Amino acid sequence: MADVKMVATRESYGNALAELGKINPDVVVLDADLAGATKTGVFKKVFPERHFDCGIAECNMMGIAAGLSTTGKIPFASSFAMFAAGRAFEQIRNSIGYPHLNVKICATHAGISVGEDGASHQCNEDIALMRSIPGMVVINPCDDVEARAAVFAAAEHVGPVYVRFGRLAVPVINDENYKFELGKGVTMREGKDVTIIATGLMVSRALDAASQLAAEGIDARVINIHTIKPIDKDIIVKAAKETSFIVTAEEHSVIGGLYSAVTEVVAQEAPCKVVPVAVMDTFGKSGPAKELLDVFGLNAANVVAKVKENIK
Repeated sequence: MADVKMVATRESYGNALAELGKINPDVVVLDADLAGATKTGVFKKVFPERHFDCGIAECNMMGIAAGLSTTGKIPFASSFAMFAAGRAFEQIRNSIGYPHLNVKICATHAGISVGEDGASHQCNEDIALMRSIPGMVVINPCDDVEARAAVFAAAEHVGPVYVRFGRLAVPVINDENYKFELGKGVTMREGKDVTIIATGLMVSRALDAASQLAAEGIDARVINIHTIKPIDKDIIVKAAKETSFIVTAEEHSVIGGLYSAVTEVVAQEAPCKVVPVAVMDTFGKSGPAKELLDVFGLNAANVVAKVKENIK
């Protein structure tokens, strides 16, 4: 891994915002006193007049974003996932989701990999919360390339969007020719025995798991689901029909995230066994991010183990 470029997707977000601001004058950015951590400060340096620090008042920030959107602006409202999706859920639901306003909620520091900030700041429920809002698009990019593309896709989409970014640096697995398509999964590796469907930082770990399984004669297909809502039903149904079972891998609660979204599809369209690798209905804990991922089984080794336990 020494020669693999490592970038945190929150860094990608800040850089993409600055690029987007140059080509779209309607883009404005709101932050809740965390511009350094969320990386919206990158945008602020270039466009100070279009960056608004709303202070430690996330709920109010969402209301301001809603109002700005009605004037033709494209607001990107940013904070940690726990404060954006968690604290401001009511305002997102009622002031942005219900009127279907063109607001982009971009949440950083999601999941267990927030690390030493501990359980209070490790939001493993945000995808579930945002998926429950009618009309909300939910995106969870896997690397720097996909994260930057997701920001531009969010700006182009008319309607509310939730984009999830991480604090931890992750491998860059896509090249600059990668084409992001909202609502479409990406087959990262073909395989006929089992399918691993992953999202976010677990995509690179799923690819590592597939390589380990190949060495043992197990042919694993790997699918990257970056858009969890609307989800790509076709790619999931195809996998359910062509491979013996599915393993889902996500840095999120087993309840309401990727595992739930995939099982909802297969239950209706192509019933098959679905095995989760996720945070198993528990709160996080404080510790170094990489160690925490191992403690909670969010690694290639656990994906390999789940495949070997269930393969026939």
